[in-house]
Amino acid sequence: MRRAFLGLAFCFGVFTIATPVLAQQDMSNVQITAESLGGGVYMMMGSGGNIGVSVGDDGVFVIDDQFAPLTDKILAAIAVITSEPVRFVFNTHWHGDHTGGNENMGQTGALIVAHENVRQRMSMDQVLERIGRPASETPASPEGAWPVVTFTEEVTFHLNGDDMHAVYVPNAHTDGDAIVNFVRANVVHMGDTFFRDRFPFIDTATGGSIDGIIAAAGTGLALMDAETKVIPGHGALSSRENLVEYRDALRTKRNAVAALMEQGMSLEQIQAARPLRAQAAASGQNEAAEGGFVATIHFGLSQR
Repeated sequence: MRRAFLGLAFCFGVFTIATPVLAQQDMSNVQITAESLGGGVYMMMGSGGNIGVSVGDDGVFVIDDQFAPLTDKILAAIAVITSEPVRFVFNTHWHGDHTGGNENMGQTGALIVAHENVRQRMSMDQVLERIGRPASETPASPEGAWPVVTFTEEVTFHLNGDDMHAVYVPNAHTDGDAIVNFVRANVVHMGDTFFRDRFPFIDTATGGSIDGIIAAAGTGLALMDAETKVIPGHGALSSRENLVEYRDALRTKRNAVAALMEQGMSLEQIQAARPLRAQAAASGQNEAAEGGFVATIHFGLSQR
């Protein structure tokens, strides 16, 4: 049954992990855009997870670095803003669309930092299971891509007149997620604990869970006020209100599936009942994505 649950979770079509095939794809047309959020903090978008950047006299602090073929473009976009070097790259979790540039960034002298579980995941082969398709392996990342500094609960960087405070949120999107709060700039990078305007991908194969991702949203909200600018892992720049809506919608979806489970319905029966039909339509998700997210919730609740 676990294979079926995980397979459905991976067939959403809203998330990709950097397999060797993906990493070799032509990204020559990808453009890196930068939006100033104030206080020397920027949000950059290209292909993969959204990037957070702090610039100033102390150097450049980067959150996530997308795919390896985009490193030169990312560095060029940063160079437009500042001539200072990248000193730190912080990974919000292990997935390749957030860590693919690690090795390249490390070769320029940047120090890679992440939760200890990120280093563990990146140093080992991972297996992805998708329904109706053979299991596929994601090979371990090269050692040069692994985080050099790791933490367990929280860590703070004091740079560029700001305090970048990273907090571990357990078993959310994965088992190694962290949220980063730019305290003075009043910006929070949520990593993939926040997918804007779509069903989130929850990597149950590497420790993610529906309850954990709801809790992570609560952790992020506790760091914010009404003026906080929120960088999601995927999607447009957001506000605290957007994150509240996301958290509340996740609770509604979770509880809808839980109620049918309490009635003794099987996963297949719950999927046929389509308890998330309205939410899927509102966010432009198809029936496959809806069924996949039902399976993800079901699996998470079954493991409690």
